[in-house]
Amino acid sequence: MTARRAGLVACTTCCKVHHPGEATCLRCGSPLHSRDPAGLQNVWAWWIAGLIMYIPANIYPMLRTASLGHETQNTIIGGVFELIAYNSYGVALIVFIASVIIPVGKFVAIAFLALSINRASILSARARLHLYEVVEFIGRWSMLDVFVVAILSALVQFEFVANVHPGIAAVSFALSVAFTMLSAQSFDPRLIWDTDEADPT
Repeated sequence: MTARRAGLVACTTCCKVHHPGEATCLRCGSPLHSRDPAGLQNVWAWWIAGLIMYIPANIYPMLRTASLGHETQNTIIGGVFELIAYNSYGVALIVFIASVIIPVGKFVAIAFLALSINRASILSARARLHLYEVVEFIGRWSMLDVFVVAILSALVQFEFVANVHPGIAAVSFALSVAFTMLSAQSFDPRLIWDTDEADPT
């Protein structure tokens, strides 16, 4: 027996649990609903916004470096190749994973979880819940590239000798990461178990 099957509803504002038949919270007056009716819409809205921001993040320069009057601009992928050219394979791998693999993986994972709510899934409910927990955990590490750009921009300022400035892609990438984090937070993992109860495997 679950609380939902028993008809109990917890207020999403103050967390007070109510018996069946109550339309509004007796404590704070908020409307009561077992699951947020607009939850998946919020997930997809933030997901699409994040995807839109991820496109310019890969097209435009992430970093603008000026050395002795000569300026170079690097996109995320261009920076990875430049690190490889300087034999910094480990750093290149970290940047590639944090800036490409993890964001793309998050897009795929969130979309998969949202789609699995209304249709059959090849993964069990427990496996999908673990996938959601992984997405939640690695979300903050997607900002690694932005942190590096911010630190370099703050430290490397030697006027004509050397200067580092963030490119427009840094802002786009930061917004993309923030939007995908909001998309993951908008997803209610209880929906996974609701689907499993409705169609047990």
